[in-house]
Amino acid sequence: MKSVFETRKTLLAGVSVWILWQAGNEFHQIAWGTGVWLGEFSPTWGILFIGFVVVSVLLWIGVVSLLFNEHAASSITRWVIRIRKKLGVLRWVLWLGISLSPLYFFQFTLWGIVFQKEYIRILIWILVVCILTVLSSSGERLAGWRPFLAALMLTASLFSVAISLRLVNDYPFSQGWSEGNRLWDYSIIFGRERYDYPPEKDIPVFLDFGRQFIGALPFLIPNLTIDMARLWVGLIQVIPYILLGAVLFRFEAGNKELWLLLILWTFLFLKQGPIHPPLVISAVMVALAWRSPLWIAVPMILGAGYFAQVSRFTWMFAPGMWIFMLEITSASFQERKMVAPFFKRAILLAFFGFLGGVFLANMISSSQALLQQPTVSPEVISTPAAVIETEELEETQNSYPPIIQYVINSTASQPLLWYRLLPNSTYGNGILLALLYAAGPVTILLLYVTGKHIWKLNALQRLSLLLPLLAFLVVGLIVSTKIGGGGDLHNMDMFLIGLLFVSAAAWGNGGREWVLDENKIPDLLKAVIVFSIINSSIGPLQVIRSFEYGEDIDRINILRDMPRGETVEMLPVQQVVDDALLTIQTEVDIASIQGEILFLDQRQLLTFGYITGVKLVPEYEKKHLMNEALGDKKNYFETFHADLAAHRFSLIISEPLRSPVKDSSYQFGEENNAWVKWVSIPVLCYYEPKIALTEVGVQLLVPRVEPVDCSNQLP
Repeated sequence: MKSVFETRKTLLAGVSVWILWQAGNEFHQIAWGTGVWLGEFSPTWGILFIGFVVVSVLLWIGVVSLLFNEHAASSITRWVIRIRKKLGVLRWVLWLGISLSPLYFFQFTLWGIVFQKEYIRILIWILVVCILTVLSSSGERLAGWRPFLAALMLTASLFSVAISLRLVNDYPFSQGWSEGNRLWDYSIIFGRERYDYPPEKDIPVFLDFGRQFIGALPFLIPNLTIDMARLWVGLIQVIPYILLGAVLFRFEAGNKELWLLLILWTFLFLKQGPIHPPLVISAVMVALAWRSPLWIAVPMILGAGYFAQVSRFTWMFAPGMWIFMLEITSASFQERKMVAPFFKRAILLAFFGFLGGVFLANMISSSQALLQQPTVSPEVISTPAAVIETEELEETQNSYPPIIQYVINSTASQPLLWYRLLPNSTYGNGILLALLYAAGPVTILLLYVTGKHIWKLNALQRLSLLLPLLAFLVVGLIVSTKIGGGGDLHNMDMFLIGLLFVSAAAWGNGGREWVLDENKIPDLLKAVIVFSIINSSIGPLQVIRSFEYGEDIDRINILRDMPRGETVEMLPVQQVVDDALLTIQTEVDIASIQGEILFLDQRQLLTFGYITGVKLVPEYEKKHLMNEALGDKKNYFETFHADLAAHRFSLIISEPLRSPVKDSSYQFGEENNAWVKWVSIPVLCYYEPKIALTEVGVQLLVPRVEPVDCSNQLP
């Protein structure tokens, strides 16, 4: 036992020196090249680098002393505890300020852009967590297990919240492949009066109704601005997760601190997908149904099934399967007389979940069709989305087949790129390895608590958990390989939520006492828990930064040591934005006299009134074009290409169109090639770029003056 303890201390010392060394190298890269003092340091950066080295050495000496020198460790511990006691209430003020400091530094200051280095940020995170742990521990103990988990989860959650809100600003142009057009999608239900379009005509939207409805809610506010809309989009990437954790673990509400930790863990675990808000909301209703009286549970599970189905039809069975898993594990099968009531309840609620998902949506849809012709008719599409946002783009489904039929249809309609299960250029780790990192730690803990009979399950209960999870896993893996997908774990959504529900059941049946008692839980499994929390937020930690220091770009490029000809990505300065809007408005005013104007991209400029005087052309929206291109839908593109040949549009607003073909060594290479084949080449054949607004990512195209025979260039 002593040798194991010594090995652990040696490992900690080794890890600490490795992180300090790597962080020092990164600091040197930033400081070097800023002047000619002591080589290529400026005096300021040279002094800062020397100071960093000195502090790093002192930190490592302190770590080694705490680990290997009992006398020094005892003295340091007593000294720190004495200071902590003297602080009194002030320590909680310090705790709050220190917990927020890395977020402020990384997200809101120029230095967060400069210090966007992996090990420097990890070092800062470690130091902050250690300080918070010491401040929040009590008694004669320097640091406790629960305060450490609390500090780690809180800081990790702040990073994940920040990444969800990173696009909240009033920048008029799209901040992603389809971010702007998605705001246009949301506006149609409650904000179609913003557009010049006949009220009696439908505006087709390439988005499922459930997702569109959630995004549409802020458009009930008069004069909604783009920053307000983006704030809502960011909040719905946070609030449903928090709500799910609160409802799922509501039996811990009496212990506020513990309840909050479980809520944060739920948020962190599911953000590894990430998971679309409608499915999380359906999961909230399932959690409300769990352990509730039937008069509450039945409507909740019906609603969960219905809302899941109208948000993406492949989710239709998930609520029924989830509630069955939760209810069947609530039974204690030690006494046979207790089996029947729990089993009947589980079957009943699962049936109502399937009823809501399979039949209720069809019944409501049919009733609406009989009663009225809707003025807004969003196309029922299975999760369309932007390739750059790594959401799969799937074909329209006119019926509601079972999930298995969907998988069969998918393999026939669009290519499956199996290599994306493994590490690749589109998604570095690949689906399998990323899923292992995300779900592996929880799976290990669940196997331990069941294997050690901390959570007692019989064979039926084990099968009732294993089979649905296996089904979710297989479906998620197959759908993740579809062209247009495989860029993250969002297709593993049903599996991840299912695993969350199993974890909640385990927590309430023995897992709670085991996790919280640091004397019971082995050190190796403590490391597994810590790894799961770190893995959930290491990505956001590396990404969060400001994009609003465009005026300091030259200085930033020097400090970031950018190669010649390259620059750090920033939002354009306001003058560039204003000039771009003026240019587009001028060209629109001229072109509107000559014919129709197609906003293939950047439709949010119409939504929020940045560009006016345009009659809406709803066809040929960017995401819809991409979806059809991925499926090689020749019939669809015959109409599009005919409109291009006839010069139907006097002006096309698009992202910069290019025609290079790429292979799988490029990120989303196959998707790029489909876009080039069906969209870029035909558009560039019949139209020519007139103005390129490269800083805002916009290209204005007009019909070619000289006729061109494009027949040999069309697919």
